[in-house]
Amino acid sequence: MRDVVRFLQVLADEARLQMIWLLFHHRELCVCDLMAALGITQSKASRHLATLRHAGLVTDRKAGTWTYYALRRPDAALERAVLAVLRRGLGGSPAAMRLSTDLHTWLARRDRSSPCSLREVRAAARTVRSRTRPQRARAEEARL
Repeated sequence: MRDVVRFLQVLADEARLQMIWLLFHHRELCVCDLMAALGITQSKASRHLATLRHAGLVTDRKAGTWTYYALRRPDAALERAVLAVLRRGLGGSPAAMRLSTDLHTWLARRDRSSPCSLREVRAAARTVRSRTRPQRARAEEARL
């Protein structure tokens, strides 16, 4: 039971769910790709990715100064079933679609043959944050 609780706790974070969602649709992504799409800092992205890695949900590989992450197929049938439900359930979410669009916009902007430019990543992250802040404020007001 304790393993199931730990697995579900790992999934109980919006940034980690967003990362998993993006990795459902891409064989592997660089930390800079996730930073740009989610509008988060490198330290926050790395912290969440380390949590996913320790939970056995992602694998990583180093290439120069950047690290690339890919989903790992869980050994436990329950974990595979939960991830399958998440993949189907998030597929209809407007927020998940917007996140995918943000990633595709970022990937189209950067040159895939060269390493990430930290300046470009930060600019893309600021764009995502500035666009999502008003949406979050409206959502919070609607909840009250």
